[in-house]
Amino acid sequence: MELEIDIEDWPEGEWEELVQRVCEAAAKVAPELANPRLVTSLLFTGDARVHELNREWRQRDKPTNVLSFPMLGREDLVHLDPDEGPPEMLGDIALAHETCAREAEAKGIALEDHAAHLVLHGLLHLAGHDHEISGEDAEKMERLEVKALALMGIADPYGAATS
Repeated sequence: MELEIDIEDWPEGEWEELVQRVCEAAAKVAPELANPRLVTSLLFTGDARVHELNREWRQRDKPTNVLSFPMLGREDLVHLDPDEGPPEMLGDIALAHETCAREAEAKGIALEDHAAHLVLHGLLHLAGHDHEISGEDAEKMERLEVKALALMGIADPYGAATS
């Protein structure tokens, strides 16, 4: 997957490397994300910008930790030939620094670990997974997140043991 990363309003850090590691782990638990034709843009920004995006695109007048904007349907994604054709935009992800930092502090975890979880969460949304459809879908998405984060050495963000 090709990544286009823009960092504004975030502290200095190894954010590009973190996103690359997240993408590698995501591809192991959701193989459709391993397609080399995919392009994903990530915006590390502040609450104000995410608030604007949330209001404009989701009609929710508040900031949130992560937004994802899929541009490729799940059926198209899983049937995308990895060897033939031009690059395909999977979608966009935006992370809000202040909200992410508050949540990480409240959970007692590193900002990097929380950001990794949120990037992964956004990628899974771009791949067509949705925790808001049903409890079963939420559990499936959580299992994928926990498994991918474990591959990165990051603890289960939901606090439950998984099998």
